[in-house]
Amino acid sequence: MLDRDGYRPNVGIILCNAKNEVFWGKRIKEHSWQFPQGGIKYGETPEQAMYRELREETGLEPHHVKILGRTRRWLRYDVPTQWIRREWRGTYRGQKQIWYLLRLIGRDCDVCLRASDHPEFDAWRWSDYWAPLDNVIEFKREVYAQALSELARYLNHVPTRPPARQPEKI
Repeated sequence: MLDRDGYRPNVGIILCNAKNEVFWGKRIKEHSWQFPQGGIKYGETPEQAMYRELREETGLEPHHVKILGRTRRWLRYDVPTQWIRREWRGTYRGQKQIWYLLRLIGRDCDVCLRASDHPEFDAWRWSDYWAPLDNVIEFKREVYAQALSELARYLNHVPTRPPARQPEKI
Protein backbone atom coordinates (compact mmCIF):
# COMPACT_ATOMS: atom_id res chain seq x y z
CA MET A 1 0.00 0.00 0.00
CA LEU A 2 1.74 3.16 -1.23
CA ASP A 3 0.52 6.72 -0.98
CA ARG A 4 0.29 8.81 -4.15
CA ASP A 5 3.88 10.02 -3.67
CA GLY A 6 5.30 6.48 -3.51
CA TYR A 7 5.76 6.17 0.27
CA ARG A 8 4.73 3.11 2.25
CA PRO A 9 2.97 3.93 5.57
CA ASN A 10 5.02 2.58 8.44
CA VAL A 11 5.58 2.87 12.18
CA GLY A 12 8.88 3.25 14.01
CA ILE A 13 9.39 2.31 17.65
CA ILE A 14 11.83 3.85 20.10
CA LEU A 15 11.66 1.64 23.18
CA CYS A 16 13.49 2.95 26.23
CA ASN A 17 14.26 1.52 29.64
CA ALA A 18 14.25 3.26 33.04
CA LYS A 19 17.71 4.77 32.29
CA ASN A 20 16.42 6.23 28.98
CA GLU A 21 18.62 3.87 27.01
CA VAL A 22 17.04 2.69 23.76
CA PHE A 23 16.41 -0.80 22.37
CA TRP A 24 18.72 -1.44 19.44
CA GLY A 25 18.10 -4.57 17.33
CA LYS A 26 20.55 -6.35 15.02
CA ARG A 27 18.97 -7.40 11.72
CA ILE A 28 19.00 -11.17 11.31
CA LYS A 29 22.15 -12.48 9.59
CA GLU A 30 23.40 -8.93 8.95
CA HIS A 31 25.64 -6.51 10.75
CA SER A 32 23.13 -3.67 10.64
CA TRP A 33 21.26 -2.36 13.65
CA GLN A 34 17.99 -0.47 13.80
CA PHE A 35 14.90 0.38 15.82
CA PRO A 36 11.87 -1.89 15.42
CA GLN A 37 9.67 -0.72 12.56
CA GLY A 38 7.16 -2.07 10.10
CA GLY A 39 4.37 -1.42 7.67
CA ILE A 40 0.83 -0.42 8.51
CA LYS A 41 -1.63 -2.96 7.11
CA TYR A 42 -4.84 -1.95 5.39
CA GLY A 43 -7.46 -1.05 8.03
CA GLU A 44 -4.93 -0.71 10.86
CA THR A 45 -4.35 2.48 12.81
CA PRO A 46 -0.72 3.48 13.40
CA GLU A 47 -1.10 2.51 17.08
CA GLN A 48 -2.46 -0.94 16.19
CA ALA A 49 0.42 -1.43 13.74
CA MET A 50 2.91 -0.31 16.42
CA TYR A 51 1.65 -2.92 18.90
CA ARG A 52 1.65 -5.65 16.21
CA GLU A 53 5.20 -4.79 15.12
CA LEU A 54 6.35 -4.57 18.74
CA ARG A 55 4.99 -8.08 19.38
CA GLU A 56 6.41 -9.52 16.14
CA GLU A 57 9.89 -8.02 16.51
CA THR A 58 10.46 -8.00 20.28
CA GLY A 59 7.85 -10.36 21.73
CA LEU A 60 6.61 -7.55 23.99
CA GLU A 61 2.88 -7.14 24.61
CA PRO A 62 0.97 -3.92 25.36
CA HIS A 63 1.13 -4.58 29.13
CA HIS A 64 4.96 -4.60 28.96
CA VAL A 65 5.15 -0.99 27.73
CA LYS A 66 3.72 2.47 28.23
CA ILE A 67 3.31 4.93 25.34
CA LEU A 68 5.11 8.16 26.23
CA GLY A 69 4.54 10.00 22.96
CA ARG A 70 4.44 9.91 19.18
CA THR A 71 5.54 12.16 16.37
CA ARG A 72 3.02 14.78 15.34
CA ARG A 73 3.42 14.12 11.62
CA TRP A 74 4.76 11.59 9.15
CA LEU A 75 8.55 11.47 8.82
CA ARG A 76 9.84 10.28 5.43
CA TYR A 77 12.97 8.71 4.06
CA ASP A 78 13.85 7.66 0.53
CA VAL A 79 15.33 4.22 -0.12
CA PRO A 80 18.32 4.20 -2.50
CA THR A 81 17.30 2.97 -5.96
CA GLN A 82 19.65 -0.05 -5.86
CA TRP A 83 17.77 -1.32 -2.77
CA ILE A 84 14.34 -1.15 -4.42
CA ARG A 85 12.96 -4.27 -6.09
CA ARG A 86 13.05 -3.92 -9.86
CA GLU A 87 9.25 -4.27 -10.20
CA TRP A 88 8.70 -1.38 -7.72
CA ARG A 89 11.13 1.07 -9.34
CA GLY A 90 9.36 4.15 -10.58
CA THR A 91 6.50 3.85 -8.08
CA TYR A 92 8.14 3.17 -4.68
CA ARG A 93 10.25 5.93 -3.11
CA GLY A 94 10.55 4.94 0.53
CA GLN A 95 8.76 4.97 3.86
CA LYS A 96 6.66 7.49 5.73
CA GLN A 97 6.59 6.81 9.43
CA ILE A 98 4.79 7.71 12.61
CA TRP A 99 7.26 7.19 15.45
CA TYR A 100 6.30 6.06 18.96
CA LEU A 101 8.33 6.47 22.12
CA LEU A 102 7.64 3.64 24.57
CA ARG A 103 8.84 2.94 28.09
CA LEU A 104 9.51 -0.69 29.00
CA ILE A 105 7.59 -1.34 32.21
CA GLY A 106 8.17 -5.08 31.98
CA ARG A 107 11.57 -6.72 32.37
CA ASP A 108 14.42 -7.29 29.95
CA CYS A 109 13.65 -11.02 30.06
CA ASP A 110 10.21 -10.28 28.55
CA VAL A 111 11.97 -9.52 25.24
CA CYS A 112 11.73 -12.53 22.94
CA LEU A 113 13.19 -12.11 19.45
CA ARG A 114 11.70 -15.45 18.34
CA ALA A 115 8.07 -14.51 19.10
CA SER A 116 7.15 -14.52 15.40
CA ASP A 117 7.55 -17.07 12.62
CA HIS A 118 9.67 -14.52 10.73
CA PRO A 119 12.06 -12.91 13.23
CA GLU A 120 13.64 -9.60 12.22
CA PHE A 121 16.44 -9.46 14.82
CA ASP A 122 18.93 -12.02 16.09
CA ALA A 123 20.42 -9.84 18.85
CA TRP A 124 19.58 -6.72 20.81
CA ARG A 125 21.08 -4.36 23.37
CA TRP A 126 20.37 -1.16 25.25
CA SER A 127 22.22 1.86 23.81
CA ASP A 128 22.62 5.48 24.81
CA TYR A 129 19.70 7.56 23.55
CA TRP A 130 21.62 9.29 20.73
CA ALA A 131 23.93 6.37 19.78
CA PRO A 132 21.69 5.17 16.90
CA LEU A 133 22.53 8.34 14.95
CA ASP A 134 26.11 7.13 14.57
CA ASN A 135 25.15 3.54 13.78
CA VAL A 136 22.05 3.44 11.61
CA ILE A 137 22.33 3.08 7.84
CA GLU A 138 22.94 6.45 6.19
CA PHE A 139 19.61 6.85 4.37
CA LYS A 140 17.64 6.50 7.64
CA ARG A 141 19.84 8.83 9.69
CA GLU A 142 17.87 12.06 9.22
CA VAL A 143 14.54 10.41 10.11
CA TYR A 144 16.13 8.92 13.23
CA ALA A 145 17.46 12.36 14.18
CA GLN A 146 14.02 13.92 13.68
CA ALA A 147 12.23 11.22 15.69
CA LEU A 148 14.75 11.18 18.56
CA SER A 149 14.79 14.99 18.73
CA GLU A 150 11.01 15.38 18.70
CA LEU A 151 10.37 12.60 21.22
CA ALA A 152 13.17 13.47 23.69
CA ARG A 153 10.85 16.01 25.35
CA TYR A 154 8.83 13.14 26.83
CA LEU A 155 11.83 11.91 28.85
CA ASN A 156 13.54 13.30 31.92
CA HIS A 157 17.32 13.58 31.95
CA VAL A 158 18.10 12.77 28.32
CA PRO A 159 21.59 14.01 27.54
CA THR A 160 21.72 16.77 24.97
CA ARG A 161 22.28 15.67 21.44
CA PRO A 162 25.97 15.58 20.61
CA PRO A 163 27.13 17.75 17.73
CA ALA A 164 27.15 16.10 14.31
CA ARG A 165 30.40 14.32 13.56
CA GLN A 166 32.60 16.10 11.09
CA PRO A 167 34.34 14.04 8.41
CA GLU A 168 37.98 13.44 9.14
CA LYS A 169 40.46 15.46 7.10
CA ILE A 170 42.96 13.49 5.09
